[in-house]
Amino acid sequence: MGVLILAVMAAGVLLMLTRVLPTAFALGFMAIGIALCAGQPLFGGKDSVAQAVLQTGAPMLASTMIAVLLGSWLGTLMEDTGIAATIVRKIVEFGGERPTAVALGVFAVSILCGSITGSAAAAMLAGVVGIPAMIAVGIPAVVAGGTVLMGLAAGLPLELIGWQFLSDAVKLPLEEVRSFQLKVFPIALVLGIAYIVVELRRKGVRHAWSVRAPGKARVRRGDAPWYALVTPLLPIVLALGFAVPIVPSLLAGVGYALIATTRPGGFGTTALKSLYRAFDVAAPPIVLFIAIGMLLSAVKLPGAVKALSPMVSAISPSSPWFFVLVFAVLVPLCLYRGPLNVYGLGAGIAGVLVSGGIYPAPAVLGLMSSYGQVLCVSDPTSTQTVWSAQYAGVRPEKVMLSTLPYTWLMAIGSLALTSLLFLA
Repeated sequence: MGVLILAVMAAGVLLMLTRVLPTAFALGFMAIGIALCAGQPLFGGKDSVAQAVLQTGAPMLASTMIAVLLGSWLGTLMEDTGIAATIVRKIVEFGGERPTAVALGVFAVSILCGSITGSAAAAMLAGVVGIPAMIAVGIPAVVAGGTVLMGLAAGLPLELIGWQFLSDAVKLPLEEVRSFQLKVFPIALVLGIAYIVVELRRKGVRHAWSVRAPGKARVRRGDAPWYALVTPLLPIVLALGFAVPIVPSLLAGVGYALIATTRPGGFGTTALKSLYRAFDVAAPPIVLFIAIGMLLSAVKLPGAVKALSPMVSAISPSSPWFFVLVFAVLVPLCLYRGPLNVYGLGAGIAGVLVSGGIYPAPAVLGLMSSYGQVLCVSDPTSTQTVWSAQYAGVRPEKVMLSTLPYTWLMAIGSLALTSLLFLA
């Protein structure tokens, strides 16, 4: 039975890698296949495919989906009202002709954007103005694209949506997820700054314009008011400083952005317009989270746990330092939609590690968080990596080669932290 389930997983990974099926569809079919291989019936009973996988699994990450939608709404609003562009412009003006200062400024903005929403939307918020500004002061295109991505990775431990996803996936209280992610933040911050300083020194300054001119000229809006620029910080402060739950924190950010940038008579129109656009932005991750929920439900079925636990346990290191060594070596398997992609089959493997009792849930949280850092920046198939690289005028694979040494170290640091906190 275990071999059959592994064969289904391997077939799913192959379908994702060859792009025969979109990731979400492949994960959905894998979930059904795993449940059938685990001996569960199609209909009838709480552990049937129809009930456990489709009915219960599809909405399992509903809290994450709501957070994704609200984060996308806030991100869309920041774009529509010019808040994101104003923040980047102010930092570029402050940095002047100093490439390192400009890059560090865009990096800081990317952290803020990455903490609000993920994926390509965050990259666009920081990169639309930030990447051309960096290239204009002589920063090589590949480093300009990488700087935005490293900022997103540093913002990932602060991302409210990410907290909700990890909390739902490994069934840990939000407070524990938040506590661990805040400990990861300094590691991501230091390595992000190291990337900028080292790569700029290594590659030097080149004065060339690599960004393709857009087909339709962008209309520059006026600057947003200064008091609107704290918008991206507001949800983080509420969630961290006042323990406000994620949904009201994000709604407070949306409300403040509207009040700070929109005339009272235009509240409704601006809010509705940006909300409709947010549905477009949020649709791909929401579909993915539906499929991940189904996969998590499938691998937690009694038959699947019984079949997979001995096999996964046999290859999972028990020593704390072997845990770091083995999973550090396996880091590349989360790239190219590989089997350790935490927004793919990796979520299912994490489910097996938790439900099989192979590692405590906090250790699995640390493992997923570590791989998430690499995935966010260096995976050439991630939407934010593709957008940043293409907007900078380079291939995503070049950005991967430029950033991977740093994200790999980031993952090793997070794995070592996990081992010290939960396994030693």
